[in-house]
Amino acid sequence: MIGKVTIGSDFGGVVRYVIEKQEATLLMAEGVRTGEVRAIIQDFNMQRKVNPDLTKAVGHISLSWSKEDAARLSPDIIKQRALEYMEKMKIMSTQFILVEHQDKNHPHLHIIYNRVNNEGKTISDRFQKDRNHKVCKEITLRYGYHLGKEKQQVNRQQLKGADKIRYELYDAIKSASATAASWNELRARLERQGIETIFKYKSGTSEIQGVSFAKGDLQFKGSKIDRSLSFGRLDALIRHNQTLAIAQPFRMQLQYQSSRPQETFRLATLSQQIPDDRILDDLLRPVQQFDQQGTNPSKKKKRKKYLGQSL
Repeated sequence: MIGKVTIGSDFGGVVRYVIEKQEATLLMAEGVRTGEVRAIIQDFNMQRKVNPDLTKAVGHISLSWSKEDAARLSPDIIKQRALEYMEKMKIMSTQFILVEHQDKNHPHLHIIYNRVNNEGKTISDRFQKDRNHKVCKEITLRYGYHLGKEKQQVNRQQLKGADKIRYELYDAIKSASATAASWNELRARLERQGIETIFKYKSGTSEIQGVSFAKGDLQFKGSKIDRSLSFGRLDALIRHNQTLAIAQPFRMQLQYQSSRPQETFRLATLSQQIPDDRILDDLLRPVQQFDQQGTNPSKKKKRKKYLGQSL
């Protein structure tokens, strides 16, 4: 189960969008008349007038499940999950409608609610997107639903606005960082695609604490695009790429150093087993250390023990 959270200022547009689709079914309404679409809009707007300072009084959340969960999600079950979601999101004591759509190959519904509650107070949207992610995951795990799609599987052609840019950044950064051996290299690759890399520094120092990426008028923290794109994880990947780049010539030297097939096989196999963070130390040792002939028995035994501990 995944949720998409938005807020807006026009009840008329969003209510018509979710109600007037041919595949739409009104599952539940609270605090509004349901005889006509116009009456629903009027009732939402009447309550928002109690708090005229709140310009964006429209709350809109779409909840979606995987198509594999369709057999387990009757309209009544979907309604129960939506109410549970709203309670965990602290969307309570206010007007709302729940509308199921059947225009796609996976179950989903829309929640429209008034951010001006029944007491005239504002339902906060602070940290709402973070809470949404947490609540969706809790409900998914509790009922054993399929987890949301990996980013690689999302249909990019259906994305618009900020979501489209965020996935464009994800694709570009993932591709550019796969082999980048320095931050300068990564930044240069992204600049060629119109993406700016922005570092956040610890106050009064040159120590980097985070990284953001911008394209056009939109800017996202790396960790908000995807957890794998936080500064810490990208920095670790770049360091790993540096190690591989330095070690590669030595790997090739090991594999072709000996003309004897048995020895070449033994050296190549060993070089594949040694972790990358130790490869330079091991590869720079004399080849004779790995040759059983002419090796001191005690040293040979000790060496085998060392390899056994580290491999």
